[in-house]
Amino acid sequence: MLRFTDSHCHLDFDAFTNELAQLLEQCQQAKIHRIIIPSIGPKNWHKALTLAKNHSTEALNLQPCLGIHPWFLDDLTTDSFDTLAQLVQQQINNIVAIGEAGIDGVIDKEQQNLSLQIEVFEQQLSLAKNYNLPIIVHHRRSHQHIVPMLRKKNLLKGGIIHAFSGSYQQAVQYIDLGFKLGIGGTITYPRAEKTIKAIKRLPLTSLVLETDAPAMPLYGFQGQNNSPLQLIKVFQALTSIRSESATELAHALENNINAVLPTPRAPE
Repeated sequence: MLRFTDSHCHLDFDAFTNELAQLLEQCQQAKIHRIIIPSIGPKNWHKALTLAKNHSTEALNLQPCLGIHPWFLDDLTTDSFDTLAQLVQQQINNIVAIGEAGIDGVIDKEQQNLSLQIEVFEQQLSLAKNYNLPIIVHHRRSHQHIVPMLRKKNLLKGGIIHAFSGSYQQAVQYIDLGFKLGIGGTITYPRAEKTIKAIKRLPLTSLVLETDAPAMPLYGFQGQNNSPLQLIKVFQALTSIRSESATELAHALENNINAVLPTPRAPE
């Protein structure tokens, strides 16, 4: 039986509040058995944790991450990072990664906050290193900043490069650093030729599925909220790109996510 993991879905966002129970039931019917929930900042750390605690079942495991997204640095206070570090320590048995963290070169052009983004990302890399956790990395026109920082930190657990949309050469640099590549709706767009060509060539062991719901709608669904249910369409798009059978591909994708984001250990 094929089973799927959405390695990046913001289930804690308000877009899902009213339909959550029905949506989770539909995910189970679609053989989506695990959803990773990255957090974006202090306002939703506890919401992500509570959501995973209250709605995980044997059929669908929700796994939270704790982090600070580069788009939301204005929400931070002087004690935000200390609070994050304390929460990671308290919840170490319940979380699977640090994140969503990273650097966004597009928003930097608008806000001129690159130095702050680098500082906050560096702090979160150190947190991942200290607690031996993987990290979920947000990148957008920031490859030149992120790769040297990852190389310097040399995280033993690596992590996932969320929403990979780069070249083959960029992908190989991340893979060599121990990271998996999050493959989402980008590959459904005909214009994404560079990324599609890269994904055709990359080792199967480097790929994981994601939706980034409610953001990043698939081609043909622009203007609508994305959904974790669209993970199946992402998988179908990937099968059309890769040479492996659907069964081989699905099993490999699950092995890949298990390798980078194992189920949290039970408290002793």
